[in-house]
Amino acid sequence: MNTQTDIIDKVALALSGALVVIGTAVLGTVEILAGQPYGAAPVTNEAGEIVATPAVDPVIRTGVVLAGLAVLLLWGVYRAAAAEEAPERERRDVTAD
Repeated sequence: MNTQTDIIDKVALALSGALVVIGTAVLGTVEILAGQPYGAAPVTNEAGEIVATPAVDPVIRTGVVLAGLAVLLLWGVYRAAAAEEAPERERRDVTAD
């Protein structure tokens, strides 16, 4: 494995992980700190007027998480395409004493 592949792997995994954590934990914490409502839909009164909305649009949160998963998918496709055929290793039988 070369250094180029190592760097690409680290960057892709870090970016993917960061996006997923931001979309779930960080933006979820922002929602909790902002107060109620915690749901994805705006809260309306009996007259149908919107009285409260979520702090972070659920579409944005979902998009950030899906972007993280898309980066992970693209990295997996890259790894499958760039896989070098590993040399045959010598097989050794290991026995317990």
